[in-house]
Amino acid sequence: MEEHVHFIGIGGSGLSAIASVLMQRGFVVSGSDRIASQATQQLEANGIKIFIGHRAENIAGANLVIRSSAVQDDNVEVQAAWNAGVRLLKREDYLLELTKGQQTIAVAGTHGKTTTTAMIAWSLQALDEDPSFVIGGMSPDLGGNAHAGQGRYFVIEADEYDHMFLGLRPWISVVTNVEHDHPDCYPTYQDFMRAFESFVDRIQPGGTLVACADDPGAASLLKRAELRDLRSVSYSLQSSTASYRAVNPRQNQAGGYTFELQRNGITLVNSVSLILPGLHNVLNAVAALSVVDNIGLPLEIAAGRCGEFRGVARRFEVRGEVGDVTIIDDYAHHPTEIKATLAAARSRFDKRRIWAVWQPHTYSRIRALMSQFLGAFEDADNIVITEIYAARESKPEDGFSGDQIAQELRKKWSDGSKAIFFESELRSTGDFLISELKPGDVLLVLSAGDADRISTQVLNGLLAAQAASLPGSKKSNSAL
Repeated sequence: MEEHVHFIGIGGSGLSAIASVLMQRGFVVSGSDRIASQATQQLEANGIKIFIGHRAENIAGANLVIRSSAVQDDNVEVQAAWNAGVRLLKREDYLLELTKGQQTIAVAGTHGKTTTTAMIAWSLQALDEDPSFVIGGMSPDLGGNAHAGQGRYFVIEADEYDHMFLGLRPWISVVTNVEHDHPDCYPTYQDFMRAFESFVDRIQPGGTLVACADDPGAASLLKRAELRDLRSVSYSLQSSTASYRAVNPRQNQAGGYTFELQRNGITLVNSVSLILPGLHNVLNAVAALSVVDNIGLPLEIAAGRCGEFRGVARRFEVRGEVGDVTIIDDYAHHPTEIKATLAAARSRFDKRRIWAVWQPHTYSRIRALMSQFLGAFEDADNIVITEIYAARESKPEDGFSGDQIAQELRKKWSDGSKAIFFESELRSTGDFLISELKPGDVLLVLSAGDADRISTQVLNGLLAAQAASLPGSKKSNSAL
């Protein structure tokens, strides 16, 4: 019988990627989600049957139903699968089947895992390895967020949310950093750290842990790996004792960094030049190259490939430039990510005025990390704050809001004008920015929710204003 897999919540980054791999492998694939999105539209264009809205009949014909972590037991399609006796799994429960027959390279961490996963897959492609991959974002270079390759390796972004990454049995695990996040799943840092320790314990016997020596949480896992007789490989920008190190990083003309790659103090590649901005991307590249070297593949080719890598959608994605205003989207939603992204913007656009539009993401995260968020915006000249994006959460009864965040941020500056809160819909925020942005400004939209719509609105608004001001336009003629 032909295998038919149905996904509940198929528009999410994790499930959409798995659905794409199975479709490429010849499975019949269908899926449903609450609302249409760019992801569901792309899946439908690729031949996957998409249902908008959840209904029992959507699962008809399915042999297997896979649901997102956000889909609860009372979902009508979950209930229909149970009643029909159809095999029903969460994403993590299917990962061993998904990666069976290939050596799994799993990339975990609070930050940087999407870019690092994509860099590894991109490097392996350059080396004719044809890896399978699942990435939590769309990569223009890789042609999407997933691929069913014929090679030895399966490169996968190992998401810690709801303990998903504990469904893997990696051959190589990469940990970029371990900072407290997802307090709805992990109330304390200790809870979060224990999940990463369990992730290390899932590495196959004789396997390898690659971890960042510059991050205390990731570095602490190296000792755990050694106690389990695993290979432990460290990488760093700062530590002279790390296995792999980026030496003498300096800004290049492309706006990224150029550095020398060393292993145990010996130079392996004289010059790795990145397009991507920020020192955090230097670390991501060193992690990717550490994996390539430990596999035993040519490092020079991979280093050149990393230098060509243009990034992942919504990770410092330059949406356009109009009238000397640069518009950038970024997925940053944790204080460390915001701080690193703004530092990258400041290094690339040193003398320009930076507008940071921040859509706070989930009430639990804002509450748990509020003090860190307040110190994350030093490199922004102006901060525009939207209402909190609730995602999977309900608004707390105390009325906790984006306005409270803005008030706390305003206390940090003497004139109180640096942080502006917009309670109304996102379109009003976009209208405000269109009226305020001046030539030379940089607009950076920081959102893991739906505020990326602001980038599109501002880009289109500035293009329309530019067109209207050109000689021969109706507006310019009427003004004569």
